[in-house]
Amino acid sequence: MSLIDILVKGGVLMIFIGLCSVIAVAVVIERWWTLRKVQINTAAFILQVKNLLLKDRIEEAIALAKRTPGPVAKITKAAIEKHDRPREEIKEAIEAAGKAEIFQLERNLGALGTVAAISPLIGFLGTVTGMIRAFMQVQAQAGNVDASVLAGGIWEALITTAAGLTVGIPALIFYNWLQGKIERVVFEMQVSSTEILDMLLERERVHGISD
Repeated sequence: MSLIDILVKGGVLMIFIGLCSVIAVAVVIERWWTLRKVQINTAAFILQVKNLLLKDRIEEAIALAKRTPGPVAKITKAAIEKHDRPREEIKEAIEAAGKAEIFQLERNLGALGTVAAISPLIGFLGTVTGMIRAFMQVQAQAGNVDASVLAGGIWEALITTAAGLTVGIPALIFYNWLQGKIERVVFEMQVSSTEILDMLLERERVHGISD
């Protein structure tokens, strides 16, 4: 018996489990690629920005932030563009940029979490429907049944359960893995935002600039 034959015996719910698997794979690949693109050497980037700010080369610092990928560069750009504004306005700009970047980092992650949660449930639903079908056959045969009569319902029950868990478990693992990578980026954003404010304050002291 081929794999296709086995999957077909799982019944109509296998379509939904298959759809969940496609969604999970698509989200994992898309989020992995997105997070890979935004990875930078944060310490080196912040040091470059600091050197430019201390030399009062504002436009060069903004240009550096523009051509650098990632959330840290985006919040740095937002802060530097407000360099001549009061501290509270700079903080608000950083917070607004940070929220926008976090939203982008977490985009589609909810779909992966949903797949991880509902795939096993769909599988268990298949278990229930399979057993119902098996007992309906028992009733239809007035109890005079053998294993071959029950086989169809039992196939459906076992295959959907196995398929649901096969999709749900990896989806949950990848969800937690991606969530961990996002939390690391968010932590870098929080640390960097403090450093950026300190750099702008230091620039004010060096160049005698006041709010």
